Amino acid sequence: MNNKILTAAALLSAASFTACNDMLDTDPRVTEMTQATFPGKPADVEALNAATYSIMNTMGGGDADNQNIFYWWEVMSDNCFGSGGLQDNKVKSLHHLTEMSVDQYQEPFILLYGGISRANNQIETIDNVDWTGKEAKRNQLLGEGYFMRGLYTLWLTQLFGDVPLVTSTTLTPEMEEQVSAEEKIYPQIFSDFISGMNLMSKNVEFGSGHANSYVAKAFLARAYMFWAGFYKKVPELYTGNVEKVDLVEGQEGCDKTSLTKQDVIDALMDVVNNSGYRLLKDYRSLWQYSNSLLLAEAKDGVGHAYDYIADMDEADCFDMPGNGNGNPEELFQIQFMNASKWAIPGGYSTPRMYCNYLSCFWALRVNGNNGNRDYTYPFTQGWGQGTPSCNIYDDWTIAENNPTKPYIDKRKKASLIIGVDGPTMAATGEKEGKEINYDFVKDCCEASGYGVKKYNGVTLDACDGDNPWWRKAPGFSSSSLDNGMQGDHFEDFYLMRYADVLLMATELTGDAQYMNQVQARAGVPQTAYSLKAVQDERRWEFAFEGLRFNDLRRWTGKGNKGGIASKALQAQEGKQIVNKGTEKAIMKHMTCSWTERYEATDGFLSKPQAQILLSNGKIKQNDGWDAADSKTQYVTLY
Repeated sequence: MNNKILTAAALLSAASFTACNDMLDTDPRVTEMTQATFPGKPADVEALNAATYSIMNTMGGGDADNQNIFYWWEVMSDNCFGSGGLQDNKVKSLHHLTEMSVDQYQEPFILLYGGISRANNQIETIDNVDWTGKEAKRNQLLGEGYFMRGLYTLWLTQLFGDVPLVTSTTLTPEMEEQVSAEEKIYPQIFSDFISGMNLMSKNVEFGSGHANSYVAKAFLARAYMFWAGFYKKVPELYTGNVEKVDLVEGQEGCDKTSLTKQDVIDALMDVVNNSGYRLLKDYRSLWQYSNSLLLAEAKDGVGHAYDYIADMDEADCFDMPGNGNGNPEELFQIQFMNASKWAIPGGYSTPRMYCNYLSCFWALRVNGNNGNRDYTYPFTQGWGQGTPSCNIYDDWTIAENNPTKPYIDKRKKASLIIGVDGPTMAATGEKEGKEINYDFVKDCCEASGYGVKKYNGVTLDACDGDNPWWRKAPGFSSSSLDNGMQGDHFEDFYLMRYADVLLMATELTGDAQYMNQVQARAGVPQTAYSLKAVQDERRWEFAFEGLRFNDLRRWTGKGNKGGIASKALQAQEGKQIVNKGTEKAIMKHMTCSWTERYEATDGFLSKPQAQILLSNGKIKQNDGWDAADSKTQYVTLY
């Protein structure tokens, strides 16, 4: 089993350095261990590298409604409602594109600049070390520094748009000024990814948790496609023309002066033809509910039985070699380990940051009898926030009911808990049969009748109480949080899968053979290229993986009115939902409409007022976020 459950001792190098208190702070390593003395040996650079990566754990493992941007982008899309309990207003403000306070979205702003600072320090100090005879190691670590800087900068700009571009640990006046993401920041992101792909190794070690050359090439394509679609307003990249973009001069590893669409295609084709990454045979093998312990319970006829996976071969289970965490479809991911505490020593105050806390946020909201596994098996209880929308189920069912060739998409039931007791579904005109014996609790709201299956916590009859299945996994040791329901979740969060490489390849080239591989695994009829076909495949393949919202944005284009994004979001209006245990409620926007809020903001969040003030006005608030405008402010609906 490759479940990446590590001992707390592995935390030392990652957690001994604190995140920046604000984007202008100096990284503590620069003051406590100066660049003249640290790093002094290769192991020191590896420690810096671990600290650079650890920002992802802070974002991916903390409270999802405070800082998990991948969860945010699902909730902001048409894939999820806000949901949760009556008091869970942060997630609802995200879903309705409003804010509860002027600093609500500050946490990832701080974290991402902290990650950029750590990457800059790694880049600047790497040659403090004598790398004689270890040049390949030096280049790998330098490449990872460039790659991670590019990745954190990409996420920062997708969240907040135009921001200061920080490329050094020593801030210059220019780095304190907000600059154009389109003209200044994306060329730097592309240059960082190109440096990464040229400096890092092409040796692929599945599940290592480290980037390699192919990972940088895949993210180069993702970043380029967002830039070309959103900023250059070329939604169909196969047929559209995109101007070349000039790159940064003189950066180590960046061997190009400009980047073209063909360069991006060539990078993707190298991943397809030479990397060794591949699709898993069974889509269910990617997700923890297909673990062999649950399969054994499904087949032994004693207690509960989860029939959905009963037909699987044990070799295809999540916890078997070649599947689950560290599988050959997984290019890049956030990994988790058993070091969660309510507060992490060394300055971290983020609880649970080393477990996949999304498993708790997306788990079923229960109390009373519903907390009994008789009502939720094989899934665990949790906060019930960000539940799947009626829209994704309805749209998926319409696609399956193709009038010329109907089909069943295997991914729908692999991604959704279907038939949780809820409202009548528009696509069918009636309720589906319940997959589990579960009813909504009385304080839930914006509930749809579905649950997220992919990342939901999973339990066993063999587990005590509501503890997850990981407690019975070989080699397991519980987190020091000592709360299994919240702390013992270790499923990787996928940031890049090989399926994405294939679908990007089809979208850029118009060659359907790559998309057809993804369709074949899902049992979907293989089709010729069309942008609509690619759009559908991306939505179904990556449901609840954090990609939908930015896909909608790039297919719409910055400043465009009436595009696919505003239409998809507005289609949530009028859906029947469950509030407080009744089915009488109808989904509506809390202040105006999704169309108005999306088109006012282009999908950017408000920049934290604390950072605007700290910058003495050098950072400007995004359009659509005037705090004096009531349409931007959270309203209690339930």
